[in-house]
Amino acid sequence: MIEIENLSKRYGDVQAVDGLSLTINSGEIFGFLGPNGAGKTTAIRILTTLTKPDSGRVLIDAQDVARRDAAVKQQFGVLQQHFSMDREVNVFETMVLHARIFGLEKSDYLPRIDELLEYVELTDARKRIVDDLSGGMKRRLQIARALLHVPNLLFLDEPTVGLDAQTRRRIWSLIRNLNARGVTVFLTTHYIEEAEALCHRVGIMDMGRLIGLGTPKELRRKYGIVVVETETPTGPKYRYFQNRQTAREYMHGLPQKSGSITLRRSSLEDVFIELTGHKVGE
Repeated sequence: MIEIENLSKRYGDVQAVDGLSLTINSGEIFGFLGPNGAGKTTAIRILTTLTKPDSGRVLIDAQDVARRDAAVKQQFGVLQQHFSMDREVNVFETMVLHARIFGLEKSDYLPRIDELLEYVELTDARKRIVDDLSGGMKRRLQIARALLHVPNLLFLDEPTVGLDAQTRRRIWSLIRNLNARGVTVFLTTHYIEEAEALCHRVGIMDMGRLIGLGTPKELRRKYGIVVVETETPTGPKYRYFQNRQTAREYMHGLPQKSGSITLRRSSLEDVFIELTGHKVGE
């Protein structure tokens, strides 16, 4: 669905994206992770035709983004992190406006709006003013709007930021259902558990470069699926192992004066910290 070839972008002295090459398969949910300033936003702006790269190229559904940006925009929908709808119109009106921007015929978009509002459970809110909706309802409306022109690909930039745990899981279910219908999803998130729960594969960026790529399980196996966490005067120390038996043997060999010791399953966040040296969001 997406082919990125040696993509680079510089802003003054800052190399925001540095030789990025990546393939996103059709029909997968792909997670794009990295600390703040890693280059994720610049990469996504290039993928969604908002920024021109200095070098390299991007193909979406075999179409060159730089040469056929108008045609490419028909292939994807975008849910931005920041809310970008007219707050003073109602739910139905904002959907109609988006349909007309894409040049859809009334006979096509009216039944499509009804279908999508039902799909995101906003049928009863169709006459409500957008600014009166809850945060979760606004997110679901943004997803419905992004799907109105029937895209094959959906970019989700921090889709659950600021939402409570229950609403977040409701959005997760919506994303899984979309993917089951054949929509390819490109997801950025600072919630590591979100990436582990949803994504078939994950790419980790830092300093403009792709430094990790694979399924969450493959990335965990690179360091170890079990971790021993020991509290020390200078902070926690981590040792990774491929099985619990080896981890327990290591624990039994630690000095008795060692601080508190925890044996646990490793996580994608452990991989993230080992690769970047940062916690998520730093």
